[in-house]
Amino acid sequence: MTSSYQKFTLTDTLTAEQKDFFNTHGFIHFKNFATPKTVHSIVGASLEVQKKWIEADIKKVNGVPVKYGRNLDGSALVQRFAFINQHHPVLSGLLLDPRLKALLELAGDNARLGENEKDGMVLNHYVNGPDSKFTKMGWHTDGLRDVFYGQRLNPMLNVGIHLSTLKPENGGLKIIPGTHKQSVYQMLFRKKYFLDHLADPNEVSVIPGAGDLTVHDGRLWHRVAQSAVTGEESRRRVIYIPIIAGKYTPKNENSPTVFYQRFAGLVK
Repeated sequence: MTSSYQKFTLTDTLTAEQKDFFNTHGFIHFKNFATPKTVHSIVGASLEVQKKWIEADIKKVNGVPVKYGRNLDGSALVQRFAFINQHHPVLSGLLLDPRLKALLELAGDNARLGENEKDGMVLNHYVNGPDSKFTKMGWHTDGLRDVFYGQRLNPMLNVGIHLSTLKPENGGLKIIPGTHKQSVYQMLFRKKYFLDHLADPNEVSVIPGAGDLTVHDGRLWHRVAQSAVTGEESRRRVIYIPIIAGKYTPKNENSPTVFYQRFAGLVK
């Protein structure tokens, strides 16, 4: 396992070197996308949304289950927010950053930010405590989602905005570079979806600082490793925003829950 790959700086346009790196490996890591002040504002906004959702006992947002857990002090917390961009101006405003538009090129023609599609902007809050419901996630690809949506496999990228500075012992995102070019058979059967948590000899550890941005191809095999530490040191937050190509399929409050999302413990 390693994290010694090349990292970049994101501007309003992508360089040829950045595009080549992404096309070859299926992921890319940009340093210092968000300032510490912006990260602080995002975390504060998520806490405001959390308070409202807990008080209103929100079970689903646009058909997507909300994942609840317990904080280190035993209080309730939201561990997976879906469509959080629709619930706070700080988060919807984040999507207006022109640097995000530069990333659309990585998904090909007619790509867009999926702010109203899939699960919208997702915020994951991991903490490794005795009552946590969300500490890790097994190997999977996001391309499987299109199968459940009854759609063809269109390009879909995941943009991650990392809100915590991690160390190797914090676990986090593990990817297998180059697997975005695998066959559909390998995408479906290379590993046991969500059940397999074992380290892969070819995996790469993504170890971000707070404010970093990553992009990974949805066809890439990836997992979220559990933190080896517990308590406050294990706390980590990350936002994911999909970049989508293909038919526009927005969701609303009447959207049904997709079959695989009924197994809420499996969903990222």
